[in-house]
Amino acid sequence: MLKLTRWRATLILAACSVLTPASVHAGQGDLFGLLDNKPLSETWLNAGFYSYHFNRDKGLNGNNLGFGAEYRFSTVASATAGRFYNSDREYSNYVGVYYQPVYIGPVRLGLVAGGFNGYPKMRRGDWFLAAIPVASVEYKNVGLNLAVIPSYKDRLYGALSFQLKIKVF
Repeated sequence: MLKLTRWRATLILAACSVLTPASVHAGQGDLFGLLDNKPLSETWLNAGFYSYHFNRDKGLNGNNLGFGAEYRFSTVASATAGRFYNSDREYSNYVGVYYQPVYIGPVRLGLVAGGFNGYPKMRRGDWFLAAIPVASVEYKNVGLNLAVIPSYKDRLYGALSFQLKIKVF
């Protein structure tokens, strides 16, 4: 199996940027900038995540299958909710809001903030709040969210999290 290093992850993100047409940010003349906040109505579905954990010796689950939805209500924000099988091999639920006002080419940058549960070492599996840096690229009916999950003591394990999504409406 191909080992995913930070360098390779950066290369994947760069490839997404190069392969996605510049028309994704129509009206944005610069390579880098702030997006105009305009209303949208898009619904995206996903089947969970794939997580590449920084701490490779813990035997963590990287195949975080599940079901989630994202409703993009503006060019800079969307609401999200879902359920997945987490790194500790327990089921987790999440609800949150993406805020991504910055773009670099076709890639939107920002964070997702919300509530999560199901991690046995974090508040005994109860709900907790988190803010996670995220980059997204979308083209027509397919997209990718790339999140950088920070480690938190011995309760949550850091990872690069890849989420493929399909636009349905």
